[in-house]
Amino acid sequence: MSQPPASPYGPPHDSSNPPQQPGQQPGGWPPPQQQGFPPAQPGQQPYGDPHQFAGPPPAKKKSNVGKIVLIVLAVLLVCCLGGAVAIWFTVKDDVGEVVDATKTRLVAPATLAGRPKITEPELQAAADQMITEMKAEVQNETSTVGAFYGDPDKQDLVMIVGASGLLTDPKKELDDAINGLSTELTLTNLATVDPGPLGGDAKCGDGKAESVPLGVCVWADRGSLGMVVIYYKTAEQTKAEFVTIRGQVEQRS
Repeated sequence: MSQPPASPYGPPHDSSNPPQQPGQQPGGWPPPQQQGFPPAQPGQQPYGDPHQFAGPPPAKKKSNVGKIVLIVLAVLLVCCLGGAVAIWFTVKDDVGEVVDATKTRLVAPATLAGRPKITEPELQAAADQMITEMKAEVQNETSTVGAFYGDPDKQDLVMIVGASGLLTDPKKELDDAINGLSTELTLTNLATVDPGPLGGDAKCGDGKAESVPLGVCVWADRGSLGMVVIYYKTAEQTKAEFVTIRGQVEQRS
């Protein structure tokens, strides 16, 4: 028997067997799907992106500089704006002490106990702010200092801050500074330490701010009040360098 000519529009429709949809198996059943994976969308690789389960890329290591600046400013507010540094010129019976005090100046050397001075913009801005605030709040100062030394990325960072002028009661100024710092930096293990050849009084203690350990030493004499903070160190470690650092910061002409 001869076959009817083929239609240019495809085979005739058979109502008992509906047309097969794209991707459909013969007989009208949809293709089996892998459990847990949705069908691939147009232009998408089957079963999703093969990299979607690799997890996010590792986060870049963040610098601690921002945290350190916040700690520095907290110290600044306590020491300078809180009234711990209150320098007054007056005449006392001990003329020799007065003469030595008027010759005292605090400086920021190019290096400090072997550490280079830090010029990183964020820390330099904090140091500049320290000096600005001290000049605004300290009365009759002859010099002010605020600077950072070392390498923050290696957790080797030293801050110095202080002012020079004639103090009427250095021990009281020292105690006032320590009391303010004790609240802000939770100072513990406070102890009187050797102030070195420049004389006066000095104390060191362990501090902490934003989980960063701090070694804190403060000194006061008739001509200056200053503080040394070594980040990531203990009071004992800071005390070992205190006399050297103070000797490079405090000068008498």
